[in-house]
Amino acid sequence: MTDQPYSTLQVSTDRGVARVVLHNPPVNVLSATMMRELRTLFDGFRDDPSVRVIVFASADPEFFLAHVDMLILEDADGLDELAKAAPAGVNVFQAVGELLRRQPQVTIVELAGKARGGGAEFVAAADMAFAAAETAGLGQIEALMGIVPGGGGTQYLRERVGRNRALEIVLAADLFDAETAAAYGWINRAVPAAELRGVVDRIARNIAALPEGVIAAVKRALPADDLTSGYLREHDAWATQVESPAVQKLMDAALPNGVQTREGERNLETLMRTIAS
Repeated sequence: MTDQPYSTLQVSTDRGVARVVLHNPPVNVLSATMMRELRTLFDGFRDDPSVRVIVFASADPEFFLAHVDMLILEDADGLDELAKAAPAGVNVFQAVGELLRRQPQVTIVELAGKARGGGAEFVAAADMAFAAAETAGLGQIEALMGIVPGGGGTQYLRERVGRNRALEIVLAADLFDAETAAAYGWINRAVPAAELRGVVDRIARNIAALPEGVIAAVKRALPADDLTSGYLREHDAWATQVESPAVQKLMDAALPNGVQTREGERNLETLMRTIAS
């Protein structure tokens, strides 16, 4: 797998642990290319018994995954390819999380920076997530663009934090710090930034060193929930909103006003509220 020619992923393996570093500058958006490469990665590791744990980190200390690429709907060919390869009953955005949730290996997110929208959905789809207390942030910002999360976020949040907190996260559309996210159950734990890599490495290596069959047995005992009906409800809600003139106006204004630039992404919630006002 280390020889795979990825353009947005840096992959290395050591003693049963694969480390996947997300690298899509300038702000690590989740593009169609990254989605395709993640699918290839998941497929390649699925039947690889030498890999027991997959850790996802970012090459950018500020942004784990900023959000889905705002230009992705213009990539008709790329989206069509992703749609054809998606599991039954999910859209192309939900497919990323569903593949991650169904991966036989243990998947762990090492969250040093910000993850919003589709990036936050990726974090919640992983088996575990550990975040830097001083620097990490999570947010579902879709409501600020007039839509709802469309990549599984509503379903993951309800499962992880409960309906009341899921409503707060989606409708308030704030950036949540790591300590609050951990208290809500959105992530496993917030740890000091200087200790994050060491904590994740220790957990990953300890899991990878377990006796043969233990990981598979635990995953059978604690399977990912079937979210089929929830995915359909979410997609219908997203599709109903995304084609409205108000949403198109907001999306058309987003890029010229600084979305997907480093400066704009640092305080994206304020930026989007300014655009919408």
